[in-house]
Amino acid sequence: MMKNRTLVLIALCIALNIGLGQAASTLKLPIFLDSIGTVLAALLMGPWVGMVTGLVTNLLWGVISGPVAAAFAPVAMVIGLVAGFAARKGLFRTLGGAVIAGVVITLFVTLVATPIRTYLFGGVTGSGADFFVAYLTAVGQKLLQSVALTVIWTNLADKIVACLVAQAVVRQLPGRIRSLFPGAGNVA
Repeated sequence: MMKNRTLVLIALCIALNIGLGQAASTLKLPIFLDSIGTVLAALLMGPWVGMVTGLVTNLLWGVISGPVAAAFAPVAMVIGLVAGFAARKGLFRTLGGAVIAGVVITLFVTLVATPIRTYLFGGVTGSGADFFVAYLTAVGQKLLQSVALTVIWTNLADKIVACLVAQAVVRQLPGRIRSLFPGAGNVA
């Protein structure tokens, strides 16, 4: 059974994900900004809470905005899991480690997101990254390659930003707040 503070953290992180993600989507930015809360939850409470945060974010966002977000729920789950395990391995103790965590998350995201974006949506999801898929396809790349390259590059920037922002938030929390979250000790 989850404690109240875990449920409140998940709810706050979901709101953060949807709010920032919707802003990025509305502005058609080439990054998503929809996983900062997932990474934050994973840093504070571990990989399983990160996974649940990602899952619920995308399912709820899918109900609010349409099926695209819900289809990427497995991607959001992977982000939470990998971020949480990266934190346990100490990658968030340094700035460089957080960047490496963003790269590792991107590699896992690419494996999960590429088939979803390619086979469910034909490479087009309504995000700012659609331009890159269209361009790469127009210059002769096959759709799967265009999507994979786009997923790698857009997620690389996005996940590094998510990791750095989440790391900074945890570092700025007062000590008494940090002490409430078992994973906070993995972030220096």
